Amino acid sequence: MTPGVVLSTPRLTLRPARWDDLDAMHAVLSDPRATRWWSTPPHQTLDQTRAWLGAMIDSPPELAEDFVVEFEGRVVGKAGFYRLPEIGFILHPDVQGRGLGLEAAQAVIAHVFATRDLDRLTAEADPDNTASIALLTRLGFRETGRAERTMQVGDAWVDSVWFALSRADFSRAHGQQFRNEEQS
Repeated sequence: MTPGVVLSTPRLTLRPARWDDLDAMHAVLSDPRATRWWSTPPHQTLDQTRAWLGAMIDSPPELAEDFVVEFEGRVVGKAGFYRLPEIGFILHPDVQGRGLGLEAAQAVIAHVFATRDLDRLTAEADPDNTASIALLTRLGFRETGRAERTMQVGDAWVDSVWFALSRADFSRAHGQQFRNEEQS
């Protein structure tokens, strides 16, 4: 992650994770409604969330571009790239359905395309996760494939649908041109 980068949107602040985000992120990651489509079952202990948060904080900047999402002064989730070029996002159910996921994802994608030498981003979702698939589609992602039983989450096997988003497609969809600062 680019050290110290803070992104602002009309309603959100996206910033690097800190240890004092532990309780807020645990409220998200321990909620079965939030983690229904997540890559792990709901966190049962604060220690699980502490390990997750530590991995986010300690992610090598050359591999990651991940942000906690603040809305109305409180941490409500995360959006970004734990491992580039794959985007991931999760929000507390209390704030879902307000367009915040789209707003956060647009911000992190625009940031990554403006600062990284990447021509394509990827995403993975459960085929039954219609909300995430709709969000990815609105962002300009296109489906690239599907497979059954790709990941075990707890005791259950889940299927996957994969997506890709090119820099050019995002630019066209959102009316922005991105210049890679590393190439300037």
